[in-house]
Amino acid sequence: MTFSYFPGCTLKTRGKQLDIYGRRAFEALGVELQELPEWQCCGAVYPMARDEIATRLSSVRALASARDLGNELVTLCSACHHVIKRVNGDMKNDEVLASRVQNYLKLETPYTGETNVLHYLEVLRDRVGFDELAKKVVKPLTGRKIGAYYGCLLLRPSRELGFDDPENPTIIENFIRAIGAEPVYYGLRNECCGGYTTLENRGFAAKQAQKIADNAKHAGAEVLITACPLCMYNLRNNGTKEGLPVTYFTELLAEALGIKEEVQA
Repeated sequence: MTFSYFPGCTLKTRGKQLDIYGRRAFEALGVELQELPEWQCCGAVYPMARDEIATRLSSVRALASARDLGNELVTLCSACHHVIKRVNGDMKNDEVLASRVQNYLKLETPYTGETNVLHYLEVLRDRVGFDELAKKVVKPLTGRKIGAYYGCLLLRPSRELGFDDPENPTIIENFIRAIGAEPVYYGLRNECCGGYTTLENRGFAAKQAQKIADNAKHAGAEVLITACPLCMYNLRNNGTKEGLPVTYFTELLAEALGIKEEVQA
């Protein structure tokens, strides 16, 4: 299986572990990620205004590049996935906006939403399969109690993202079972951590992050896993005063596949 891959800015800097473990794990699973050439930052925040064209352009370039290569496009960062998937929907469903974007980019073949955008976890679930993943595990994380932290960007708006049930998601819990651990369900696993408010209202972000960490720990979680670098930063810096570790899901995947020690992250 071969996919085009959009890593995004954070996975080249603060979120290197999410990227490096993810790439190596896919290699072990026989999945090839081909990083898009000359990709640019997606903008990290989906542009809400319909006439906001410039902030959509980098996402459309990435989408058009994957189309021209004949590949589906895989993302790993929750924010990048959120932005690119929604911009793809705009290009598919809004002819006026798509025409205005083309006026800027002047692509040889106008882009109208042809590329299928997948999150890394969706590839594990829908293409590799969690049953097949479980067969490749050489160091099952038996006895580990792991809480899935979804946050908001992967799940909402569900009609556009189509990732999982926004009220009762299961994809990360099923991933946790596949690597041999025990998923811990807790009430705030799909609540926003407040990360986007950190600069404007750090107190609110800290309070929200601590509330999530306390809720997970009370339910029995020994560690939280996430796919979002912003959530990772907020939960680690503001929500773990009582020592609840937070890590990227790809690190535990690499550990279960027996390749973590090989990775320089």
